[in-house]
Amino acid sequence: MTIVKPVRAVARPYFSSGPCAKPPGWSPQKLDIAVMGRSHRSSLGKERLAHCINLMRDALSLPDTHRIAIVPASDTGAFEMAMWTMLGTRGITMLAWESFGEGWVTDVTKQLRLDPKILRASYGELPDLAAVDWADDVLFTWNGTTSGVVVPDGDWIADDRAGLSFVDATSAVFAYDLPWDKIDVATFSWQKVLGGEGGHGVLILGPRAVDRLQNHTPAWPLPKIFRLMSKGALGEGLFKGETINTPSMLAVEDAIFALEWAGSLGGGAMRQRTLANAAALDAIVTARPWLSYLARDAACRSITSVCLNVEGADGGFIKRMAALLEAEGAAYDIAGYRDAPAGLRIWCGATVETADITALGPWLDWAYASAQTA
Repeated sequence: MTIVKPVRAVARPYFSSGPCAKPPGWSPQKLDIAVMGRSHRSSLGKERLAHCINLMRDALSLPDTHRIAIVPASDTGAFEMAMWTMLGTRGITMLAWESFGEGWVTDVTKQLRLDPKILRASYGELPDLAAVDWADDVLFTWNGTTSGVVVPDGDWIADDRAGLSFVDATSAVFAYDLPWDKIDVATFSWQKVLGGEGGHGVLILGPRAVDRLQNHTPAWPLPKIFRLMSKGALGEGLFKGETINTPSMLAVEDAIFALEWAGSLGGGAMRQRTLANAAALDAIVTARPWLSYLARDAACRSITSVCLNVEGADGGFIKRMAALLEAEGAAYDIAGYRDAPAGLRIWCGATVETADITALGPWLDWAYASAQTA
């Protein structure tokens, strides 16, 4: 059987789920490098860090009640900082339905040695959200990057909650309209929906989280990079760009470029671009009997990190498909996460062009057929 390669090229074949595609029009030459070689504590350095924070606030429509800080070690560092500084005053409920949620469970149970209630679900499913006890602190990922499963909304988060909501929102911010009145702690990294660089995290604190910090002393020692309190008071400078340790100003400028690009699109445009990409991929999936969603329930199916089953495929088959597509420059880094069921994972965030999603369909057909003969 002759397998014919598609004629139409994928202009920007960047479908990785992190680091994700750069914004359209990005190039190193477009970054403002005036701050390069300058101290992050110089007037210019502090000005650019504060500008980055203000751009994030505007892009997220974040209320003035919530503070934003740039912190070390990507989303992982930001979420660890929140857990280590704020847990331990009341019961804990943790939701885990994919690898990152399970990672937080491991850290709370093995490192902090706390005893949380754990509500689990298999890849492709959600735990029973109605079973959450909001007398507890509740920790969960809004969008499970490695399973393609997202919580349907924030209605299940109690308005009168006694505990705090801790949200790993790294694959959700800028693509979903998050209910900030329901979120006490949120974390993300620039490398996902913004297409920024890795290495830096963002920590968002609502007023209830600030109150916790001011009235709770953890029972364990805190590494310097986790310390949000200074001399008994919240370190307010952190939320103005006075970072705990030295940031990469190149990564900051890269994030500023992405945020200014997002701002130039207008309000809601990042979500609309993501929805258009997810719809284009859905057209591909529904037209092919050998493709299906890992998340069977459309109500909890991610529009950013879309995870797909490939009929009859094991890990080796998926690797062959991904390698064939990469060799042709048709798609990079679309094999599913290593701990997830064997399948494809295609990023549909706003920095991806819808035309490239559409062009990917015939290449998936070619790779699927070619991998069967390899």
